[in-house]
Amino acid sequence: MTIEFYGIPNCDTVKKAKKWLEANGIDYAFHDYKKEGADEGKLTTWIADKGVDTVLNKRGTTFRKLSDAEKVDAADSHKAVQLLVQHPSMIKRPVVEHANGILVGFKEDEWSANLL
Repeated sequence: MTIEFYGIPNCDTVKKAKKWLEANGIDYAFHDYKKEGADEGKLTTWIADKGVDTVLNKRGTTFRKLSDAEKVDAADSHKAVQLLVQHPSMIKRPVVEHANGILVGFKEDEWSANLL
């Protein structure tokens, strides 16, 4: 099974998740937001499935630098997609698409339950 793995290579959480995948023999195709950007259609699907609060990383510096109006807009799923396309570093990392769904963030127990 090959999964789709989305993130930024220098992110510590992405690095931990990659090591976990490799240690468990799971093949993956890596999509680097910094080089390849974020796909509007995928973001729309992820937010519809997991919710804005799960997909949007509000703890990062990029989000904190937004204007108050943009922060309010981020609560609206359509406007959040547009912000995430413009600022892919605000997408919680990593995101994994697998045969049974989507995982957002790296929680080893959740990944084990879904990928092993």
